Amino acid sequence: MTSISASPTKLLHHRQLFPGLANKAYFNYGGQGPMPQTGLDAISEAQAYIQQVGPFGTEVNSWIIQETKAVRNAIGSELSVPPETITLTEDVTVGCNIAMWGLEWQAGDHILLSDCEHPGIIATAQEIGRRFGVELTTCPLMATLNEGDPVEVIAQHLRPKTRLVILSHVLWNTGQVLPIDKIAELCISKSVKLLIDAAQSVGLLPLNLTELKADFYAFTGHKWLCGPGGTGGLYVRPEVRESLKPTFIGWRGVTLDSKGKPVDWQSDGQRYEVATSNYPLYTGLREAIATHQQWGTPQERIEQICRNSEYLWRQLQVLADIKCLRTSPPESGLVSFQLTNQTPNPSRQLVMFLESQKLLTRTIADPDCVRACVHYLTLESEIDELVEGIQRFVDTHRG
Repeated sequence: MTSISASPTKLLHHRQLFPGLANKAYFNYGGQGPMPQTGLDAISEAQAYIQQVGPFGTEVNSWIIQETKAVRNAIGSELSVPPETITLTEDVTVGCNIAMWGLEWQAGDHILLSDCEHPGIIATAQEIGRRFGVELTTCPLMATLNEGDPVEVIAQHLRPKTRLVILSHVLWNTGQVLPIDKIAELCISKSVKLLIDAAQSVGLLPLNLTELKADFYAFTGHKWLCGPGGTGGLYVRPEVRESLKPTFIGWRGVTLDSKGKPVDWQSDGQRYEVATSNYPLYTGLREAIATHQQWGTPQERIEQICRNSEYLWRQLQVLADIKCLRTSPPESGLVSFQLTNQTPNPSRQLVMFLESQKLLTRTIADPDCVRACVHYLTLESEIDELVEGIQRFVDTHRG
């Protein structure tokens, strides 16, 4: 990868916009990203403005319309899609629920997931199965992390009655990036809908959802985009919009007649929205997206992220009692590794030890490992600190 134009000095200056990075080495972007000060200020100013002019009135309602349009435009710019294809949600799980419950299920239908999906999505699929007599199975994508073809694995597990395939673009436990464009082609050829859990991809990968052709793409604003919690969205491919019925229903999703009675659904992504939201959070997300775009393009950001993840991966490779899940440099910002000594609950003990040193990581249950997430914001010196912290733990707990 070629070097980007931003100098270390520029990055240090840019990091000053993120107050949450000042007193810790942060490796939990896949859980929640630290917000830029501009986003925090925008939320506070918007809340104050709403109270000043009146929480409900013509002026504030005009402001809400303007802000929702602005955040749709910002999201559309990041995802390379028309803004009207975006449904605003609170988080990725809400977006997945809209897509999963909006299909008209019949007994005997089949849902296919991978063995690397988030518990919230698995639980939703299980409940759909219970209510409608839909069968749920999983395909073994975890085994394709270092070898094998995930597209072929999925193809082998499709059935004549498969209605929906649910996958993560970036697997949250291993960091593997799935070839969603090829998987989408497979699903389209089989008349199967494809839902993508994009919790770990939006803000991490350069994306063009129009070209990707996934039917449903659910994402959050609070992880790699470093926006506020309570923001997210769902992209619905225009060609399948009419087949996805609203499940959560409210005034934002319908059109009204002259007497204020609902007569139809909104013609765009707004049809899946419900009612009043914490609108100042939209300003915070918009500012967060703008802050990233000030530093570099999505392509420049992923190149820096992958340089950082490779730097961390190579250092972990030489540590005793540490085994990276990947046998080659990571293709995303998620770096997962295991401790090979016999210490009881080593992953949890290591994460707690690191946090006591102001080095924030997390555990993953399946596979049992520690996950460290690097961003373009991550400093090489922070990675060095993390590796040194891991080494201290290993030296202390070696049997």
